[in-house]
Amino acid sequence: MKKEINNLIPDLLKQKRTAQEQLLTCYGQMVFRLVARIVERREDAEEVYQDVFVKAFRSIGTFDESQASLATWLGRIAYNESLNFVRKKKKPMWVYIDEHNGDLEDVEDEIDAQQDEHNIERMEQALEQLPPHEQSLLTMFYFDHLSMKEIAYITDSIPTTVASQLCRIRKKLYKITQKL
Repeated sequence: MKKEINNLIPDLLKQKRTAQEQLLTCYGQMVFRLVARIVERREDAEEVYQDVFVKAFRSIGTFDESQASLATWLGRIAYNESLNFVRKKKKPMWVYIDEHNGDLEDVEDEIDAQQDEHNIERMEQALEQLPPHEQSLLTMFYFDHLSMKEIAYITDSIPTTVASQLCRIRKKLYKITQKL
């Protein structure tokens, strides 16, 4: 797969439509997930998503596979474009997607569900109080399962700084949730 993607680079440099379509097919969902976790409204996320790929197609010449994979490079563009959009809107956002559907059959499950819902609400309230950059770090680490090295590349930082920031953010979230 990596070899096939890296073979796309010359065609992307030539702005071949088939190569652009293949890049969208391979990385579109990953990019949209990253954008949608930072940008609240779906319509806005779709706009930012398009901006990410326009920017990627225009700046493919700056891609250096010795620094990062194509996915990580696209993630960096998506991260920066999303943060820029949110900064313009000046409203920090967090999106929670509940993938659990099903009927609760007994009272214990209902009580647990209510407690879980209460905890989720508290966490969402706490997350909303974080700036977009901190929300993004949590998203990349906990939802996208990116390594410290990949997050460092995306955020133009170093892995130890990312680890320190995540530690501070977790402590901050704990304090916020205790106040709620």
